Amino acid sequence: MRHLRKRHKLNRPQDQRRALLRSLATALFLHGEITTTLAKAKALKPYAERIISKAKQGDLHSRRMASKKIYDQLTGNIMCADCKKVISVDQLTEEGKCAECGGKIISETVLRKLFSSIAKEYEGRNGGYTRIYHLPPRRGDAAPMALIQLV
Repeated sequence: MRHLRKRHKLNRPQDQRRALLRSLATALFLHGEITTTLAKAKALKPYAERIISKAKQGDLHSRRMASKKIYDQLTGNIMCADCKKVISVDQLTEEGKCAECGGKIISETVLRKLFSSIAKEYEGRNGGYTRIYHLPPRRGDAAPMALIQLV
């Protein structure tokens, strides 16, 4: 019997479910909010909140555990390796370094964004990092839709 074993199965095998949650979490951290079905949003909420809680610890083990749970995609931005700030091209020196601290420039990935900006944002918060808004049903099949966003 499955007493006290609540799990959102999403009508998928385990490997597909893991890949789906991994891609949804990556998109959530990349964009800050995503529109999906209500069932997927409810399954994503505890998954993403556990990753953020790990990211708040900030150590190497947490980074490795988080890299197993999300895809490490490029965000298209550049950041300073020393001061961990996202910078634009006009904030670079002629040598290609950060104008503020003179640090090395690296490309920003979802994992770096999670640990440098998202985790710092929720430093004083003990949970409840995401919120779900109910949206009108999808037009094609009337599936209940939701907007999940980082608070």
